[in-house]
Amino acid sequence: MMNEEEEPVILSTDGTLDLHQFKPSDVKELVREFLFECQKKGIRSGRIIHGKGIGTLREMVHSELRKNTMIQSFQLGDHNTGAWGATVFEMNP
Repeated sequence: MMNEEEEPVILSTDGTLDLHQFKPSDVKELVREFLFECQKKGIRSGRIIHGKGIGTLREMVHSELRKNTMIQSFQLGDHNTGAWGATVFEMNP
């Protein structure tokens, strides 16, 4: 039986990352890569959609944002940006 390699995921970086299509085990690395790509493309603010659920993905996202030196601030979205199902962030200039 052959092991199939997973296809790499290509993210279009427009400032929004929707985690609904990814496995929870990939979230930390995805968030790090997404933020790096945002910085590279000069995107200074954005949104990560983690869903409402029980908060596991939200906590994973917030943990990564807290640790990342590129992040100036972050908070849960408002009624226009996904409410508590998304987190908005600002990157350092």
